[in-house]
Amino acid sequence: MTIPSLGTSGPFTITGVRRGDDPRPVDIDIDAGLIVAVRVSSGVDSTPYVLLPGLVDLHTHLREPGGETAETIASGTRAAAGGGYTEVFAMPNTIPVTDTVERIEDVRRRAHGASAIVHPVAAATLGQQGDTLVDVVSLRSAGVTVFSDDGHCVDDEGLVHDLLSVLAETGGVFAQHAQSGRIVGDGVINDRVAESAGCAGWPSAGEEAVVARDIALARATGGRLHICHVSTRRTADLIRWAKSVGAPVTAEVTPHHLMLTDEDAVARGPALKVNPPLRSRDDVLAMREALRDGTIDAIGTDHAPHPAAAKERPWQTAASGLTTIETALPVVASVLTDARTGAVDWAHLTRVMSVTPARIGGLTHAGTEWEPGAAANFCVVEEGGPWQFDASQMLSRSTNMPFDGLAVRHRVVATVLGGRVTHGR
Repeated sequence: MTIPSLGTSGPFTITGVRRGDDPRPVDIDIDAGLIVAVRVSSGVDSTPYVLLPGLVDLHTHLREPGGETAETIASGTRAAAGGGYTEVFAMPNTIPVTDTVERIEDVRRRAHGASAIVHPVAAATLGQQGDTLVDVVSLRSAGVTVFSDDGHCVDDEGLVHDLLSVLAETGGVFAQHAQSGRIVGDGVINDRVAESAGCAGWPSAGEEAVVARDIALARATGGRLHICHVSTRRTADLIRWAKSVGAPVTAEVTPHHLMLTDEDAVARGPALKVNPPLRSRDDVLAMREALRDGTIDAIGTDHAPHPAAAKERPWQTAASGLTTIETALPVVASVLTDARTGAVDWAHLTRVMSVTPARIGGLTHAGTEWEPGAAANFCVVEEGGPWQFDASQMLSRSTNMPFDGLAVRHRVVATVLGGRVTHGR
């Protein structure tokens, strides 16, 4: 395979790649941000290079403004491009909170020319305080499609009802961080292992109670509900039932909840503190099954960078979150394309990491078209390996990566956005 150098914006040709599960190697000509020709590669019978549409992440924390010691839009989108992402939805728990049209526009200005397209998510409540809804109508008019207090749960059922009612009229989706304050309290680790870790437990019911309530509210109002970072088998069962009765509900799962368990958290300590916490092996297997059968619609990275000092603390005070956007596709592909652990194909991974997240987020231009005239937004994955992750070599400004040292069988070797090479090895 040939790929031009970082920053090249065409015209150029990508040679010797295959389109997803299609085994035939092809060459693709790119010019002016578009695919201009696709032809069968000459003299090449097979290739380890897989062409996928640019990935879309519904759940990214870029930290800017206010948290630039952990991440900036520039560093976070470089990491996104390194993971094959061309578009990300930036969560609003910035300083100040992204809760007005003016602050949405500020994020857009900051993100101009970044290595991935940034779609700012608006807070659901002013200041993410859970007391007063934002001006949904004005924010929708400004092009916002996703509303979330992620990092905090909107605990007040009346506010959730009112928000979903407005969204039923205006369009858009509410992405809920499902965490009942009364049930979870000060919990920081799965309650099953809390005693051995010596800290407060975060029971599964703290997630499931909110999900059950909000499914009922989505059914009653017709407003679209998206469940962030699903982590338990019973939550998946609730979502499966909701879909069976036609409720307007979608859901995501993170790479770490597909891969790591609460036993890993006990062994490695607060480095693996994340919200919701890592769960049991049974829950991990349930997440894989729910992703495979369509109960869970998408993979959201919940990329949450923190300075090292914020993670190197006791369980109760350590920062919660992991950097995952650069490693998501290699980890997910290595686990889920293996018949022993996932048994899904590239077409399925394309749906859950590109096409469906784009649809949930209201993007109409993302897809799998490889015909002349289509936008040149894609990534190239190399199969083979093993390749080992090294946190010190990651592109994110922070190194709180859960997969440091992990060997994988896939890696992203190129990402192209609008005909511009944003990542290349």
